[in-house]
Amino acid sequence: MDPVIVVGAGPVGLALSLALAAQGVPSVVLDESGGKDEPRPARTAVLRPDTAALVERLGCATVCDEGTRWTGWRTMRRKQGVTELPLGSGDTAAPLHIPQHVLTHGLRDAVAGHRLVRIVTDSRLDSLEQDPGGVTVHTRGPSGTWWRGSYLVGCDGARSTVRKLLGIRFPGRTAVERHAVAALRTELPWPDEALLHHQPPWHTGGDEITARPLPDGVWRLDWLLPPRGELVTPDALVARVRDTLAGWCGTTPPYELLDTGVYTLHHRLARRWRVDRAFLAGDAAHLLGAIGTQALDEGLRDVENLAWKLAQCWHHGASATLLDSYQTERRGAVAARLRAADQSLPILRGGGGLRMYLPGAARGHDAMLTDSHLGQGPLGAPPVYRHSPLAPEHAPSQAAVDTEAGAAVEDVRVTAPDGNPAQLRDRLGQGRLLVVLVAPGTGVWDRRHWVSAGVMPRLAAAVDALPVRAELLVTESYPGASAHTVLMVRPDGHLVAAFAGVRPAELYAAADAVRGGAPSAVRTDRTADIN
Repeated sequence: MDPVIVVGAGPVGLALSLALAAQGVPSVVLDESGGKDEPRPARTAVLRPDTAALVERLGCATVCDEGTRWTGWRTMRRKQGVTELPLGSGDTAAPLHIPQHVLTHGLRDAVAGHRLVRIVTDSRLDSLEQDPGGVTVHTRGPSGTWWRGSYLVGCDGARSTVRKLLGIRFPGRTAVERHAVAALRTELPWPDEALLHHQPPWHTGGDEITARPLPDGVWRLDWLLPPRGELVTPDALVARVRDTLAGWCGTTPPYELLDTGVYTLHHRLARRWRVDRAFLAGDAAHLLGAIGTQALDEGLRDVENLAWKLAQCWHHGASATLLDSYQTERRGAVAARLRAADQSLPILRGGGGLRMYLPGAARGHDAMLTDSHLGQGPLGAPPVYRHSPLAPEHAPSQAAVDTEAGAAVEDVRVTAPDGNPAQLRDRLGQGRLLVVLVAPGTGVWDRRHWVSAGVMPRLAAAVDALPVRAELLVTESYPGASAHTVLMVRPDGHLVAAFAGVRPAELYAAADAVRGGAPSAVRTDRTADIN
């Protein structure tokens, strides 16, 4: 049975293999390293709430154990505080901050316990061939060999071998921003809060400094550097650390310097993300990271979008529309993010007005940068797939709710027909559609009463008749939805459509659109194993 070949064992490749395994699809992960990741405390990832939830669902224990959720966000300009924003309650969820090697370690541990994932270390890809039935690749190394797979996904970083073998161009901008970075253990005046400081008054502060907490009293500090500045020597970086700590604390407090670096950020976007049975994801497909945008965050969104589509095709036969939708949706979303960043960069870094560039720009520089760091607005909010090829045609019974079609659904409390309660987000990633009935009052009824009452029997029959696997759920309420509204949700948590009441024919048409129409070929082997 041909597995999916995943090239690259970074966080994106490992997450993809786990997401496929959760949907019954085997994978082989080709890892050119020896299977160990060098600890680099200064190389961290900020995960938005949706991507942090994805990694947690995949079984990565380090997200909870060794990551930090900020309790607040502060901005300062010169010597004055500008904003103080509490996080983790209300409408502003807290991002998760974690060292990337810790995240990778947690994903490797999750992979080690899964029989459907096989990691092959010291395996460097050097050739790739495709035919109508699958993909064949060759690796060199101590045990170089040929591998056969159903599909291949290049998660092998900015210098992607897969992208080069496929002949895909990778245009964009080089050295968009440079940052000097340090990870250190110390005490700052804002425990567990992140800080963005514009134009600090000391001479080594530069134009902007960010301070973001990590576990165990560790902080990551970033200094924005001039585009073509001097070489940052170790002595100069230590001077920045000491001056910055003294500026914030009055005097330089005791500190332990753990790691340093200078990071250059690029903005690039691959021309194509799919060539027949081969795909690109993560840094192999896009590079971003200026003004608070998060490259790894977008790579994990690639994973969530692609995994259920590959699983659907692996189990039930390929649909060209479904496979093409990955590039349409994800490349379009990342391109919009890059456009927003590139348009705002000269204004945010050089002064002037934003109104002509971005929606909501009148709120000013600080608000826009805050949005980008916290996962809000054009620079940070989760994507909305408004023009997806998987969107069903508009039907007369479609109802308006507070979530627009193509956007991520709210994480409401739901109940399955077996009576078990859960959060809606916890039901994602299992390769099936979710059909959610809004039924006020069901939470206080015994299951045996409501499961056979009202519209439930008719809705259950309609869900059973859908052309793809689906799970029927019930919720007490959903923002903007009236009683008996029926929501259809994709396996990655994006809303397909909402309907006023039970409409079997329209539900069927919507489910058929989500799968990209009837597959061109049907697989008969729906179980998998790797010896």
